Amino acid sequence: MAYLLVFSICLALLLASISLYRYGCIQRQHPIVTFSVLTAWSFSFLIVFTIPLDVTSTVYRQCLQEHNITSNGSNNDGPGAICQRPWGMVEEEVFPNLWRIIYWSSQFLTWLIMPLMQSYLKAGDFTIKGKLRSALVDNAIYYGTYLFICGILLIYLALQPGISLDWQKLKAIASSASNTWGLFLLVLLLGYALVEVPRSLWNNSRPGFTLQYAYFKLSKLSSEKAEAEENVDDVLESLQSASRAIPPRHELRPALETIIRKVPTELMERASRISREDGSPMAIPSEKALVRLHRQVIKSLQTLQRTEALWSVQVNKVLHLEDVAKNAVSLDHRFKSEFPKHRVGMARAMYSPTIDWYWECVVKAPFLKALAVITAFLSFMVVWSELTFFNRKPVLSIFANVLNVAKGNYDFVTIEIFSMLTLCYLCYCAYSTVFRIKFLNLYYLAAHHQTNEYSLIFSGMLLCRLTPPMCLNFLGMIHMDSHIIKERVLETHYTQIMGHMDVLGIIADGFNIYFPMVMLAFCLATWFSLGSRALNALGFQQFMLNETIAVELVQEGKDLIVREKRKRQRAEDALARRRDNILGQIVRDGTTGSASGGGGSVGHGGVTGSTGGTNGNGNGGGILSKYKSRNLDTVGPNDDLVGHGDRLDYSTSARGLDDINRSLSQEINERFGVSTGVSVGFKGYGTAFDDDDGRMGGAGRSSSKPKGGGLFDDV
Repeated sequence: MAYLLVFSICLALLLASISLYRYGCIQRQHPIVTFSVLTAWSFSFLIVFTIPLDVTSTVYRQCLQEHNITSNGSNNDGPGAICQRPWGMVEEEVFPNLWRIIYWSSQFLTWLIMPLMQSYLKAGDFTIKGKLRSALVDNAIYYGTYLFICGILLIYLALQPGISLDWQKLKAIASSASNTWGLFLLVLLLGYALVEVPRSLWNNSRPGFTLQYAYFKLSKLSSEKAEAEENVDDVLESLQSASRAIPPRHELRPALETIIRKVPTELMERASRISREDGSPMAIPSEKALVRLHRQVIKSLQTLQRTEALWSVQVNKVLHLEDVAKNAVSLDHRFKSEFPKHRVGMARAMYSPTIDWYWECVVKAPFLKALAVITAFLSFMVVWSELTFFNRKPVLSIFANVLNVAKGNYDFVTIEIFSMLTLCYLCYCAYSTVFRIKFLNLYYLAAHHQTNEYSLIFSGMLLCRLTPPMCLNFLGMIHMDSHIIKERVLETHYTQIMGHMDVLGIIADGFNIYFPMVMLAFCLATWFSLGSRALNALGFQQFMLNETIAVELVQEGKDLIVREKRKRQRAEDALARRRDNILGQIVRDGTTGSASGGGGSVGHGGVTGSTGGTNGNGNGGGILSKYKSRNLDTVGPNDDLVGHGDRLDYSTSARGLDDINRSLSQEINERFGVSTGVSVGFKGYGTAFDDDDGRMGGAGRSSSKPKGGGLFDDV
């Protein structure tokens, strides 16, 4: 569909851009990383949005084919009368070319380019040449395993009688191998998400449960933050030892200085105070040891910065949920917050406490319950169709029956809408699980610009490998893959480009058909929380109701939030005292200026410096202007000091507050380029986040320019 295809391309690019902005920090990421991840995400979304158009085009071509066969020229109605051309249909050769570009480009990214970029980013070498060498060595092992398996497979196929390997079959082997890997991942992710998505929506509709879980998560984040701080201390202790061991004029000293420059001043000073010199001689570390230390510094600072940012976000979320619990029993019908958020611009003008109260306390819970019921029904349809889509007669797949009815009536609009909704739900279940994966703190997508480049690349690789088999699985559920239903049907252009794994009997005869049925086992395991129970038994605390460890962590979270409230209250009191001192000083200076101006009053000459202070010598405005100039960085250039003094917004971007509350994360933001786009307060004092929904003061806005120069600059 010409117009729909253009719309799908724009929508895919928009969603990918929004997701990349939410999770990454574009200002500090290398442009090549940003472009690669944006391309991978855009292509993945575009496949999902374009498959329904390909399905509609196939149904239209099938209609023309059937009409030409059955009419025999005796029917007075032409093909156009029965098979109405879908709106905005594109030329027939567009889809094959589009699928070739999208599929093979994404496969090239996910199997060749992005693994090299990952290895390059985590390398601790000090030169581009050294980083590239380390990346190639790491991937040589990775690719050597694949080449060994492919070699055995090709030898096996070459020895089979009657099989000739040409270029088309080699491409089919490559695409099917990638799709088989993606099918393993898809079954695992969907088996979890098809149960967890409805259940999480239902649980979020229960304010009490949500608050308890927020306390539990806050307690776990506190442990992670303490662990990250201890890890940084250990790494900096090693760095201090290396600094004492390497003389100032040694050839390895520049490499050591490169590492030291990435450590915030506050951390270096603390490490210097803690470290103890025993006076014993120390051996000079080798270059490999410095490379390893460099890699540890990068990883530890990334983890510390991210945990501090997530801690601040979770604290705001808990405070908001406590406000919701208090306002739920209020008769005022106006939402009141213990720590009001500072809204600016359009958000401040459109905000209504009454509407906010009705949404949080009246509408939100029933709305989430309705969504939970709808998604539970969709999940049942998916699981049932996965279990029965291989059965041709009778047709048991729900999706296949719906599409057959629409195809019988040649209702292209219904086909497009139904296919789009189904694919979007599958996409949401699979992608939401990918975006929540946390594997040993190596791959973790954290919102609010807190995801490092390494994790962004990992997510792009997963999406490129996951989306093609997901779409092939969907085409099998609607009976548009002839190699699954064992019946000759007109296939989509997507299936024709992807090919079939007919050269391998074990996969062609049953793997792609029966393996998705394993999804039922994963769904049952998720329903009974077998994974959470197993992790809980192994010592990885999970939120399990009526479990002793969960109750203890919830209580610990309550204690932590009480301490955070006291900290914030003391910080607000300090800001209020400072504001009063500033206003008092302004009034005193303005009074002096009014007296020397001869005719200016305090209200007009002394304070505003524009009316009475211009009479006489006009010193009233001059003194105030001089004072404003002297204190501009302290109070902010946009503060209305007297006329609206009760609405002053002393943001953390002001230099005066930075001098007082200069935090560890702010140092990391300035000195460390990867995943440091948000300024957050140290140990709970940060005010960069306004709430857990991502309305942040200055989040993601940085004055630093993107890194340039080499292929990937030293991070």
